[in-house]
Amino acid sequence: MTEFIQNLIGNDYVATMVMSFVPLIELKGGIVFAQSAGFDFFIALALAYVGSTIVFVPIYWLLRPILNLLQKIKWFKKFADKVESFFQDKANKTMEKQMKKHGKSKLNEVLIKQLGVFIFIAIPLPLTGVWTGTAIGVFLGLKFREIIWPAMLGNLVAGLITSLLALLCSTIGINLDYVLYALLGVAIILLTLTIIKLVKQKPKNKDEETGC
Repeated sequence: MTEFIQNLIGNDYVATMVMSFVPLIELKGGIVFAQSAGFDFFIALALAYVGSTIVFVPIYWLLRPILNLLQKIKWFKKFADKVESFFQDKANKTMEKQMKKHGKSKLNEVLIKQLGVFIFIAIPLPLTGVWTGTAIGVFLGLKFREIIWPAMLGNLVAGLITSLLALLCSTIGINLDYVLYALLGVAIILLTLTIIKLVKQKPKNKDEETGC
């Protein structure tokens, strides 16, 4: 797969950043590809980190407007409502987890939300990258300046963990091309399951979404 991507894009630097920008693949796929292509540990991390981190800017500013626009179009309204409910559910669950841990502490509500987004992004699992993490931040009501450090720091932690795991795989003789195939396979499966869930899901009204 590494060779296919190299031939398709023609530049390993650009290929790493492009892969890191793509949802589901994101940072994890970018780092594995870069190390497989022969990049140094830190160069691979830096390229994938930049490509996957900058995506939080357009997501933050465009997610709500795009959903609002789709909700005004008859053919897309139901889908947009379901996507909104999907992210609102994730935001509510993230907040609930953090409130259980920090609700009785001296942390203010904004910091608790930021910690939730940071932890969500920092754990390098499928569907836990900057794309979904930023969407959660949006539905938690975080301002742009409040989402910057959770996105950037969380993605850095995820990048370091992924880089070390990829290096370990190489060290013990696991072909990173196989790892890349596995990541892509998991991404496709999870995307399919998410779409099925969205199709079956009934949009919630505003009161249900906010728990009122």
